[in-house]
Amino acid sequence: MKTIELTKSGKNFTAVNVGKLSDVKDYELHMGPDVIIPGKVFVGQALGATGSELSFQSLVPGQDSGFLHTHKNHEELYFILKGEGEYQVDGEAFPVAEGSIIRVAPEGKRALKNTGNAEMLMLCIQYKADSFGENDSPAGDGIILNEPLKW
Repeated sequence: MKTIELTKSGKNFTAVNVGKLSDVKDYELHMGPDVIIPGKVFVGQALGATGSELSFQSLVPGQDSGFLHTHKNHEELYFILKGEGEYQVDGEAFPVAEGSIIRVAPEGKRALKNTGNAEMLMLCIQYKADSFGENDSPAGDGIILNEPLKW
């Protein structure tokens, strides 16, 4: 089983490496004694993330995400990085492919299935819903320029 590699960390950052995206299939998510999801890895804890979670999942042809699920507080963004399939929210299924991005509210019952003939690769980012205020800019909470860039 693959593991996340800590690349570097400091007071205000953490960098990790999950390896080549083609190797995401080698991860396993253990969700209990009898529940193992192949090809799934959560990265937020390894990064020390405090306001979001992210995961990668690789699905072989015909594989689905394992179960329908909802969240109590977290909205999710799903990015299809490779392959094609179907995404289902609240019983409504629609096609997705590389470049598709899906936003799902916490209460949406969701699942993903690879309907193609090759690997499907997905990145999911979850964060607290309704946490972005009207005074927040699209680039975040404001940029403070402290010094010129030096390499």
